[in-house]
Amino acid sequence: MKKKRALITGISELAPHKTAYGQKTLALLAESSRLAIEDAGLQKRDIDGLLVTPPSEDSAFMWPAQVAEYLQIKPVFLNMVELGGASAAGAVARAAMLVEAGICDNCLCLSGGVWDSQVFNTLEGKMSVMSQAEIDFELPYLPMGFNTGYALIARRHMHLYGTTPEQMAKIAVDQRFNALHNPLALFNQAPLTIEEVLQSLLITDPLHLLEIVRPCSGAAAAVVSRASSDMNTHRSVSVLGWGEACTHNSIVYSEEITISPVKESAQRAFAMAECGPADIDLVSLYDCYPITVLITLEDAGFCAKGEGGSFVARHNLTYQGDFPCNTHGGQLSMGQPSFAGGMSHIIEAVRQLRGEAGIRQVPQNRLAFVNGNGGVMSTESSLVLGRTEHV
Repeated sequence: MKKKRALITGISELAPHKTAYGQKTLALLAESSRLAIEDAGLQKRDIDGLLVTPPSEDSAFMWPAQVAEYLQIKPVFLNMVELGGASAAGAVARAAMLVEAGICDNCLCLSGGVWDSQVFNTLEGKMSVMSQAEIDFELPYLPMGFNTGYALIARRHMHLYGTTPEQMAKIAVDQRFNALHNPLALFNQAPLTIEEVLQSLLITDPLHLLEIVRPCSGAAAAVVSRASSDMNTHRSVSVLGWGEACTHNSIVYSEEITISPVKESAQRAFAMAECGPADIDLVSLYDCYPITVLITLEDAGFCAKGEGGSFVARHNLTYQGDFPCNTHGGQLSMGQPSFAGGMSHIIEAVRQLRGEAGIRQVPQNRLAFVNGNGGVMSTESSLVLGRTEHV
């Protein structure tokens, strides 16, 4: 396996909340930045790269510069990564490229913010995240936004492959078990059963309330650094491979809605890391809905197309199981900060590879596959991360 020069040296994650308690996005990002830089053993002056995901309630005009000024850092490279739920993984991939190219030594990747309850719940909110084509040709029919798109995907998968509601609900149930042992998780008070998931309110057939991610307020950060001979790397995690792909923006233009760009992004990440799905010890997959996890498992190559339902049914997806998936609880139980989450999946993978996941620690923790999903499975960003001493 080819050794990479890009390392995740520091991480942080604030506990998500349903309300922001008066805090602003910049304050949340500042706190997560401080903790991640401290975790990396660095000083603020050491940060020379900044990659941020879009804000929710603040003006996005020159947003990276706004964040840099608030943090009082002076990066030599800064940018906003806007890939929806693929933004966090995309930011880490870009940071890896920057440090390997010698442009930055330590790149700070930031994601999160305050959740605006009006987003997606008003006509203006829907329009703010829709393309002009969607506004012109879809909005007149009053779609429910992302719920509708993922409901169509789930129903199509059920029709083509015989996937059952019970199989999809099991993903949410297994992830809730993981969340029960994560003190940061938004929903860590009570376990779930498949029956409870399927008896919860039907929102958009076949999606139930407990199969839909809960937006919230929060923030997380990762520091990606260039490896050096004098660096203490025992707690660092190598960014071994990354890949990205986009096949459409609106689901209307997807050639087959049960096939996602993960097929390409994962292949690229595995090829760069010189490994494959069989080598992976744990997965951290974007899970705005259970069907997202199921299709990602198929298209990333962990099972054949159409076998995702039977795969999750016969495997234990908890941290105690034979196929650990979203051991922090996933976004379904952890919560989805701001417009889109994704950074929590990276943070958990790093924790596991460091051996710092506490009671959730998986016994085999050499390699992790992480995936971020943007839009309605339109843009995908995949990462392969590895324990430094392993590579």
